[in-house]
Parts: sequence; C-alpha cells; structure tokens
Amino acid sequence: MTEHGKQLEAKTVQELRGSYFYPCTQHFYRQPPLIVRGEMQYLFDNHGKKYTDLFAGVSVVACGHCNPAIAEASADQLHRLQHTSTIYLTEPNVLLAERLAELLPGELTRSFFVNSGTEANEGALLLARRHTGRKGFISLEHSLHGRSYLTMEVTGLAMWRCDPFLDGDTSFIPRPFQPGLTEDEAAQCSLEALDRVLAARGTEIAAMIVEPIQGNGGIIVPPAWYFREVKKRLDSYGILLIADEIQTGFGRTGEMFAIEHFGVQPDIMTMAKALGNGVPVAAFSTTDVIAASMNQPSASTFGGNPVSAMTALAVLDYIRDAGLVERSRLLGETLQACLRELKQRHEPFVADVRGFGLMVGAEIGGGTPEENAQLVDRILEAMKDKGFIIGKNGVNRNVLAFQPPLVINEEDIGRMLKALDQVLAGIGRDTEGSPERMNASERK
Repeated sequence: MTEHGKQLEAKTVQELRGSYFYPCTQHFYRQPPLIVRGEMQYLFDNHGKKYTDLFAGVSVVACGHCNPAIAEASADQLHRLQHTSTIYLTEPNVLLAERLAELLPGELTRSFFVNSGTEANEGALLLARRHTGRKGFISLEHSLHGRSYLTMEVTGLAMWRCDPFLDGDTSFIPRPFQPGLTEDEAAQCSLEALDRVLAARGTEIAAMIVEPIQGNGGIIVPPAWYFREVKKRLDSYGILLIADEIQTGFGRTGEMFAIEHFGVQPDIMTMAKALGNGVPVAAFSTTDVIAASMNQPSASTFGGNPVSAMTALAVLDYIRDAGLVERSRLLGETLQACLRELKQRHEPFVADVRGFGLMVGAEIGGGTPEENAQLVDRILEAMKDKGFIIGKNGVNRNVLAFQPPLVINEEDIGRMLKALDQVLAGIGRDTEGSPERMNASERK
C-alpha cells in the first residue's frame, strides 16, 4: 500500500524491486501476480484472482495462510509481551522447548532457538565442532543448507555456493541418486564414497549433515536402509549425524520428521519453516550429552522470543488437532498416484515422480537440461494463469515441486491435476514434430 492507502500494481512493485533489491532476488514468472492476501491453501492477487497454493512458500505455511487459530495466538501474545530475550525468564519459549522434547525422536531433548534455517544449521555445525574438537564436515552433493559461511561451506548445490572464499573443509560424496543406476546401486556408490572419505580423514570430521529428503536438489528420497548404514559408519569414527529437517519437518513427508522414515536417530536435528507457519522461528536440538558442549555464553537476540514461541506452540497444537501428519501421508499417496498416471500419458515430458507425503517432485525431461528448465518455466506460467502456484527445484531446475499447505484437500489436488494435464497436453501439441524434442527423446 502507498501512504494514501492505494494498492500498487504488479508492474510498479516489480520496478521497485528492480530499483531497491539486490539483483540476486528473483521470482518465477514472466508476468508475476501481486499477492496481497492468503487464506489457508489459497492466495489472492490485487485484482481478486484466487490461486491454489501448491508450494506453501517453500514448505513454510504447512497449517495454511493466515490460519485463524495460529494468527490469533500470535496476535494475543503480540499485545501482551512482544519481546525480551533469553536473559529474562518468559514462559512461551520454555514451553516450546518442553513440547519439542516430547515430539523429537529418541533422546533429542535440548533446544537452542534462532530465527531461520540457516541459523539453525550454522548453530548445529558449531555445536558439532565444539563437541568433537574437530573441524571437517561431510555433506551430500546437490544439498542445500543455508547462506551463511558455514552453511554455504556444506552446501553442495553450485548455484547456492556464491562465496568465493570458502575454507574447503567439507568432503562431498555422491547423493544416493544417480540417473542410470537403480536406487540401491546409487546408494551403494554413495556409501563407498563415504568409506573412502572416512579412511582418508575420518578422525578430522566433526559431523555429516544431510537432508533426509533433498528439497532444492530435486526431491530425492534415499532407499530405506541408506541412513542406517551411514549412521553405523559415522558412529565408528565418533562423527555426529545432523539431520536438516528445515523443509521436511512437522508432517511434510507423512511423518512428523522425515528421518523417522529411515529408522535412525540423528545426533542433532535442525528445524525452521513450518514450525512458525510464516513467523520466523527455528531451532537446533540435541541430546543432554552433546548440548553440554555449548557451555560458553551464547544467545540469539530474537531466538525464541515470546511471539514466535507462542506461534510455534499454536502450530504444533494445530498439526496435532487437525491430524495433518496423517493427512499429508494420505493426500501424498493420492497426489503421487495421479502424477504417475500423468507421467504415463505425457512421457517423455514427465520423466519421474518421487517423494514422501506432500513433498513430491515431478521431473520434466525429454530434452537438454536447458530445454527442460525452459519447459518447467512454461508449465509454471501456464499453471499460474489457471490459478495454481507450483514450485520448481532440481540441479537443473527441471523438477516441478508440489509442497502445498497440509490443509489442502483432495478436491484442490484434483483440480490442479486436471489443469496440469491440460497444460502438458498443450505443450505436447506445440512441440509435436519438433526435431529438437524428437532428437532429445531419442537420446533419452
């Protein structure tokens, strides 16, 4: 809004971004809508057009946009006590820590509150160094863990490693996913690479950090046995396992935390995004023994402030009361099954469907990496015009990302799939007979 209360137009906002934002700040669309309001699984632009949100601000608003139960809890706390810091006693952050201890797997009972996923991962990496007295890390290729110095150090996606002066203390190993290999073969190659790193410098490594399911890397799901084998190897060298649950936590994958699919308890877990449903709150949690290594004075000025903590408590209440974890599992099964039907009808454009719960990726193929990325952009633009917001990710930015608010319903998903079917059919007609596409299909 302007100072006179008049709503700006999308073009004006886009021009202001160009004038005052850093050039690294981008958006998905050639003609982006100006979003002005949200209501559970729906968004509305400045002209009143309604969009079904299939991306949730990158897995953030799991409980829905402006969910009344959560917004009211935030507003009530905002009117009573907005901020102190951890140097004073307040009730909300202590209750949140207690609640997380009840929800987190195994013996993860101690939490340190911060404001973002990057901060949570940075804190977890620092904690691992302090506890082990070692400096190095292991990470998976094509991972994303943050934009601070340490988190960029362990990030494996080249597009997010923008600091030219990183230390190089991280050994990257292949992720358990390689085109041309079966799931088990790719996981075995990853473990063999891990064995080589451990043999060469295992006593120098503080921790291995992993996303149980890679998000920005393209929704990559390891085989069920993979992390058990990883943990066994790390334990033999006294190396900690950090589970980065920034995108995957709080019901997104059909379990409260994605690592629970794999039957492994990490030594440290990080969380953010859905914990605040749009209000900045994050944490890194660990055991009593490991937490004891953080024994020098430390604090986060805004971490766990009363408003964010009370919001997070309301989020956890809503996830429980609305049965969102089970809802995510069931709706995710429906979404994947229907996307696989689309895959059969629209090959080679839809090359793969994968994920857990309501964290699903549909990989677009049939051409060169550049062609596939352009095709994803066309799909996103066309789906936006039809009233559906979908994300994208992947190493080559060629994966459609379906990570909606967990409050979405089967009817919303059905309408989206019908629109996507139409868009893919239209693209198929546009490219039918195209030599470039035909050759790409033959190469595949």
